[in-house]
Amino acid sequence: MKPYNADVNEHFLLTNTIHVSSEELIIKTVLGSCVAVCLWDKTRNFGGINHYLLPLWNGEGLETPKYGNIAIKKLIEKMIELGCKKENLIAKIFGGASVLSSITNESGFLNIGERNIIIAQDILHEHNIEIIAADTGENNGRFLLFNTKTGVVHIKKINK
Repeated sequence: MKPYNADVNEHFLLTNTIHVSSEELIIKTVLGSCVAVCLWDKTRNFGGINHYLLPLWNGEGLETPKYGNIAIKKLIEKMIELGCKKENLIAKIFGGASVLSSITNESGFLNIGERNIIIAQDILHEHNIEIIAADTGENNGRFLLFNTKTGVVHIKKINK
């Protein structure tokens, strides 16, 4: 049984992409060390989501939503383009699992998941966007469903 109305259209969000909708839509994605930031406008009742792979763009190559600092900025911009005000946005953060722990050193220097979480927290804080929920870290991937009309997110943990 689906945790939402079966008549609602669905969209699968690929890695390195952003999707914003003022119409009700169920956005699905799968996260490992990647992070998804869901933004929802609490006055206009619609939202958007990104799915990024790495925390920071180093300025080389294309500026794409593959990187958290770009994906979050672009998500905020897209919400504002649809008439949202930044002060009405709330955020939820998901993902950032340590699924690639075999390639990290003891200091966690290469821990992409943790760094993806930190960049989301930092950028949202810089923009004064409150984080009202998070399900991050650990060693499990996540299957995510986000309702753009209600802001509700359903998460199912995926075992290794």
